[in-house]
Amino acid sequence: MCQDYGKAEYQRLASLSVAHLYNLRHQQRYRERRLNYTKTRPTAISIGERRRPDPQARPGYLRVDTVHQGDRPGAKGVYHINAVDQVTQWEIVSASAHLSEAWLEPVLAAMMRQFPFPILGFHSDNGSEFINQTVAGLLNKLLIEQTKSRPRHSNDNGLVETKNGAVIRKHMGYGYIHAEHAERIQQFYSAHLNPYLNYHRPCAQADLEVDQKGRQRLRYRSYQTPLETLLALQPAPVLRQGLTVAVLRRVAAAVSDTAAAQRMQKAKAKLFQQLRQPAEGPWK
Repeated sequence: MCQDYGKAEYQRLASLSVAHLYNLRHQQRYRERRLNYTKTRPTAISIGERRRPDPQARPGYLRVDTVHQGDRPGAKGVYHINAVDQVTQWEIVSASAHLSEAWLEPVLAAMMRQFPFPILGFHSDNGSEFINQTVAGLLNKLLIEQTKSRPRHSNDNGLVETKNGAVIRKHMGYGYIHAEHAERIQQFYSAHLNPYLNYHRPCAQADLEVDQKGRQRLRYRSYQTPLETLLALQPAPVLRQGLTVAVLRRVAAAVSDTAAAQRMQKAKAKLFQQLRQPAEGPWK
């Protein structure tokens, strides 16, 4: 520009090497004067409220999350949907071949019907599988409050995330499972795993302690099943219409805890034998 076109304003730059120009561009003063930064503008979504649920010792406030069983080129893995009650740790696990709104709506509706108490709250992360008009319409129809995790609060959905590892990954592993087996896995969940988790598997129950400085800490000293936690609540929780405490006790007493675990493990072994075979169904 200086030599060929006679631009005097480029005379100082003409004597500088190209390498030194890049050195100047890396200086803070150059970036402040010559570069413009535009902050990321988050998309405002009115579905759900960003806050942590406050059940106040009442059952019915669910923490929900999904676990994916991996992908392969041209083949999707099955999705596990995990829902845990915050107070009693009553847990319902389901399987779905896809994570679209059309597939999740009936799965979530069936999951909420398996809880022994009315559902009052539905908390999830900000994934589009839960934050959409279809799920919001389902929850509004059932008069269920929908909340979602807050930014920079990683523990908002920590309860169900720990259950993802302690329950789903423990029993289903980390390996790839094709989506065509979702129906078989769902049958195992509803017939064996879910009853075992809620009637026979003890969970660590947290006690909230407040020290002299006002700091809150959770202490895990007692272990009991979700059913035992539910029956120990005061005042007595409201159960679903047509369901009584006697019915819940009868289901729990039908088989011992050890026998239930053995039966579940036997069914799981049979399930993994079936997973090696192609399933029939419109899953692709």
